[in-house]
Amino acid sequence: MPALTITPLPQLRDNYAYVVVCPRTRQAAVVDPADAESVLAEVERQGARLVAIWNTHHHWDHTGGNQALLQRLPELEVVGHASDAGRVPGLTRPVQHGDFVPLGDAGVRVLHNPGHTSGAVSFVVDAAGHDDVAAVFTGDTLFGAGCGRLFEGTPAQMAHSLRQVLGTLPSATQVYFGHEYTEGNLRFAREVDPDNPAIAQRAERVAALRAAGRPSVPSTLAEEWATNPFLRTDTEGVLATACAHVSSDAALDGADPAAVLAVIRKLKDDFRG
Repeated sequence: MPALTITPLPQLRDNYAYVVVCPRTRQAAVVDPADAESVLAEVERQGARLVAIWNTHHHWDHTGGNQALLQRLPELEVVGHASDAGRVPGLTRPVQHGDFVPLGDAGVRVLHNPGHTSGAVSFVVDAAGHDDVAAVFTGDTLFGAGCGRLFEGTPAQMAHSLRQVLGTLPSATQVYFGHEYTEGNLRFAREVDPDNPAIAQRAERVAALRAAGRPSVPSTLAEEWATNPFLRTDTEGVLATACAHVSSDAALDGADPAAVLAVIRKLKDDFRG
């Protein structure tokens, strides 16, 4: 298990916030709160003390609870990327790639991963010991079997963020993403990578979880490499689909992850399955 305890907290229609608690000190942080009251209730239920907000990016559905939490607890530290100053409500601790943010006995590492937005970050809880598993909060950059829309970034930025920043974390890393999109993302993944049996197997597991009222988080990075087409841009099935959706006179460099990602991201934007 990670060095900190992690509780998914459904927000709005399909968002997740996460209450993160240090077991010894009972200090808590919340990742991407949209609703303050549910956060405060969960922190109280766990007998913890909320000391920080960690925002993965500035969008309202990830920061909408900031001001209400600050009204109740004005000493809260609000963490977000330095470039989101003025966009993350109440930002008090602007961070850059590689910075560490403490929570109780743990140090949480910041990864800058632009693509969805220019200031998108992920928060990595490093393993406490040799046999422990790390966790990462990815916001809207890496989803279960998907990635976020490119609102402010480029395909090259998103490909680098997914494959070279998040994708180099240990394969057992638990992935806590910002939305419950996994079932729909897996339907798209089947279209893009139709001969991949791991997708069908994961879809069956996720359907059972959702039918039981349970979240599809966390996944693992190994599971994402096996089933997420936005990480698998160099595999035969994904390449074949991308090539089939470019015009005959367009050049698609299959060795360029950004070029392939651009094609399948556009397909996902238009997907209605």
